[in-house]
Amino acid sequence: MIPDNQEPSVLDYVRSAFRDWKSFTAFLRALTGLGSAAPLPVVTHQPERAAASRVESRPLTLPWRSLIALVCALIGQRTFEPPHFQGATLGVVFYLIALGWLCWAWLRGEWTLAPWRPAEAQEDEALTLSREAARLLGLGLFAAILAFLDFGDNRFTWHNLLLWGLAILLVFVSLWQRRQNQPSVWTRLRTAFQDKRGYAAALVAVGVAAVALFFRLYRLNEVPAEPFSDHAEKILDLYDITQGEYRVFFPRNTGREGFQMYWTVLVAKIFGTGLTFFSLKLGTAFLGLLTLPYLYLVGKEIANERVGVLAVLFAAIAYWPNVIARVGLRFPLYPLFTAPVLYYLLRGLRTQNRNDFLLAGLFLGLGLHGYSPFRIVPFLVVLAIGLYLLHTQARGRRGPAIIGLFLLALVAFFIFLPLLRYQFSEPQNFYERMFTRMGALEQPLPGPAWKIFLSNLWRGLKMFNWDNGEIWVNCVPYRPSLDVVSGALFLLGVALVLFRYLRQRHWLDLFLLLSIPTLSLPSILSLAFPNENPAPNRAGAAMIPVFLLVALALDGLLAALGARRTPETTAPAPGAAPARRAGWAWALAMFLFIWSATQNFDLVFHQYDRQYRLSALNTSEMGAVIRWFGKKYGTLEPVWIVPYPYWVDTRLPTTFLGIPNRDIAIWRDQLESTLTMPPPKLFIFKPDDTETWQALQSLYPQGKLNVYPSATEGHDFMFFIVE
Repeated sequence: MIPDNQEPSVLDYVRSAFRDWKSFTAFLRALTGLGSAAPLPVVTHQPERAAASRVESRPLTLPWRSLIALVCALIGQRTFEPPHFQGATLGVVFYLIALGWLCWAWLRGEWTLAPWRPAEAQEDEALTLSREAARLLGLGLFAAILAFLDFGDNRFTWHNLLLWGLAILLVFVSLWQRRQNQPSVWTRLRTAFQDKRGYAAALVAVGVAAVALFFRLYRLNEVPAEPFSDHAEKILDLYDITQGEYRVFFPRNTGREGFQMYWTVLVAKIFGTGLTFFSLKLGTAFLGLLTLPYLYLVGKEIANERVGVLAVLFAAIAYWPNVIARVGLRFPLYPLFTAPVLYYLLRGLRTQNRNDFLLAGLFLGLGLHGYSPFRIVPFLVVLAIGLYLLHTQARGRRGPAIIGLFLLALVAFFIFLPLLRYQFSEPQNFYERMFTRMGALEQPLPGPAWKIFLSNLWRGLKMFNWDNGEIWVNCVPYRPSLDVVSGALFLLGVALVLFRYLRQRHWLDLFLLLSIPTLSLPSILSLAFPNENPAPNRAGAAMIPVFLLVALALDGLLAALGARRTPETTAPAPGAAPARRAGWAWALAMFLFIWSATQNFDLVFHQYDRQYRLSALNTSEMGAVIRWFGKKYGTLEPVWIVPYPYWVDTRLPTTFLGIPNRDIAIWRDQLESTLTMPPPKLFIFKPDDTETWQALQSLYPQGKLNVYPSATEGHDFMFFIVE
């Protein structure tokens, strides 16, 4: 017999579950929620009824099962850190142990997830338009047709922008649902600050913003250090804009949507940074920061404010979104627009508010002007509404959801209009980048498509906890995308959400889990180049559900330890731990956060910085030599770089001098043509290029050869001066 003051052991629990068929079926009902959700009673030598009563009535004690699960998961994730890939089996074993303890903690009601926000009363069951609104919508459609025809030459002009803007304005004016007696933003802010909780929330917001700004902007001019050829193409596109070439779609370098180009020109003008690599990085860093408020709103929408704050904190310090936001390419545009689409879509389905669907359509259309992997998001929207319609939560609300999908698609169509016109005119250019990765347009598939897809799917899903690929531009190769703490909490969050879905069958749980592979499909579908998968940039929007799961798991652990959730969402459970336990809960949260922040700081500012410098070419140092030459001799005209296979992009060094459109390449067989120019002259070439050295020595025997000792090992170069 077990004493009254001693809890049943794991062995007692297992014996109870497998004692007979009745006990086993009770265990399955408890696990899946098909029957009573009460915990399975543990069989001891006492009568079953007494044992069950004792288990159910016992006050909540220290959640040791949850803590053991967390510790085992952290150990398991730590073994996945390089160079410990040989410890994969040990890591899997620890994760399986963690899963077992987590399952037990879940069944005992110890580690639970924050409840979903309740659905609100249906406010817009049918699409009803007044005669005036219908007339305005018709005018909007007419303006859209005219704009579509006027976008035919792939240019933004004052007249097609006027027609396009008028069409968008009319569709919003005609469909926007006006509300009576709705408080203004200022009224709501004043109300929020009438008690201490409003000031506390403001302090938290300031603290989170400070953390995010530090991690995203610290040493931005140095990390990453050097541009490469994609940046040269971008800078040329920026230069074209300043020369009056206002393209809808930029065909250079297999084609690019235009949002980043116009955004960077705006950033360069505001901050006076010019058409430079730093302007590209500054612009994308701001885009990464702008994603975080909507990540908070999505967390608040699916759970509570604490989940939103935790998701933002861990995403703000994480190396994966930090790197893709710093590199100066379009990568952060994918999560930037996905987050508001998800927020307004999920809120629209919960509240049945027409305006939320309109706003979701607005950001869906804008996102299609950003980064080509965003083209998967319309399928994510369909997945979300499809799952919603198939679950019981949509009972009596399916009609408004379908109407909402129609409104969302209509607004997105209006916003996408200029690119839609280009798609009809130049489909090959529009889809070239996508088809070269998905199909055999550039090279044949290296095997059967279905086998490559399944292999890519598995590798794509392992990106977060095992291996984020080999693309040095946007990751530290061959390590997990997540740090030890986030990786452990992520998998625990996946398990908890899966447990809850098996028991309660809420569509949002299944959607959270399926959104991760869906948003990773732009990486997974690289069938022609499977070595490009996983690609953290093409799976960038998966960071939204990933960090939501991290936050959900940590929020559940904090609640188990006694830290109450926000009062409007969750009341403290009966028998909750004393208030002093909350201090220990927040101490644990702070410890985990500091551990995560320390590792991510090292990943970005040491490991990523070091490997990026070794992989990129030192065009900034070449630019420094050219600047020195110009100051000494008063001219930058007689300056050349002799190309060499797989060496420097000769368009980049002059960008550091504020010259964005000059290629200073001169091929070896053209060196003799420089004899007609008077000195001084400067030639830069690779140390391995002995033929160029011999040619220059023959042409200019009086010239002086110098070696530039690069700050990065193996990146020295030669410069030859003729005076």
